[in-house]
Order: sequence, then structure tokens, then C-alpha cells
Amino acid sequence: MTSSNLPSLTFRDADSRSRAPQNLADSALYEGILGRRVGAYFVDAFLILTVNIALHILLLFMGLLTFGLSWLLLGPVTFLTVALAYNTLFIGGGEGATPGMRLFGIEARGLNGGRPDYFQAFLMTALFYATVTVTSFLVLIVAFFTEHNRTAHDLLSGITVIRRDR
Repeated sequence: MTSSNLPSLTFRDADSRSRAPQNLADSALYEGILGRRVGAYFVDAFLILTVNIALHILLLFMGLLTFGLSWLLLGPVTFLTVALAYNTLFIGGGEGATPGMRLFGIEARGLNGGRPDYFQAFLMTALFYATVTVTSFLVLIVAFFTEHNRTAHDLLSGITVIRRDR
């Protein structure tokens, strides 16, 4: 078997970014997307909270061994880091969706139809937390007035969220 016949082993299916929906303008891709996004958010928020609780318990015990030094890592910095990493790794990964998004049958796509890369996923996540923190979720009203119910962080990061089953 020659090297050209060997399957390539990569972290992610190289072809996954090129498999895109035929037409991102198809309205069926966006039916009920807002309700699905809200449901996915609550599932993901629960998972992020669970990871944070486990991390905080670990850091509390580590604080006893480090004479309190690990306690400096507790607080909002830890929560934000876990939330950023969670969303960035799942959305920028091969699936293009967090566990909550997969559960509700939605996924993130770039405007070209391909799955977002890690930078685009990080940008979308950071913009979400920055805008939601400043406006107390009021910025999400934007989704009611944009094409395909895109939020401000979707628009600014060049991402759209579609149904997976269409």
C-alpha cells in the first residue's frame, strides 16, 4: 500500500468544513430556531455550571495544599474561562455545536456554509458574554429583527445558527 492510499489521520475530519447546506437562505433551516437556541443555552449553562462547581471544589481542596494560593483562581475569572473554553472548543470543533445545541438539533455555520473555526467560535463566544454582561440579555432582542433570527454576536462574528435536521 502506497502512502497515497493510506487514510489521513487528523484531529478533525478535513472534509467536515466543506460539507455545507446547499442553500443557507432556505427558510426551513431557521424554523423555530429562537426557541431551540434558548433551550440549548439552558442546557449548556447547566453543564458549564456543573464543570465550574467541580473545578471550584477541586480548587478549594488545592488551596489547603498550596496555603491558599489556588484560591486566587476562584471567582468570575474561572467561570468566564470555563464558559469561553466550553463554547469555543465545541463550536469550533468538528460538530459546530455544543452539547445543548446538538440536543436541540441546531449547529453554527459560517456565512459560507462551512463550520466555524476556533477563532470564529471564540469571537462569537466572547462577544456573547461581553454584550450580554453589559446589557443584561437585552441585546438578544436583536434576533427578533434580523434575517434568520441572528443575534448581535452572530452578526459580528460572521456566524449563523441553523437546524441540523434540514
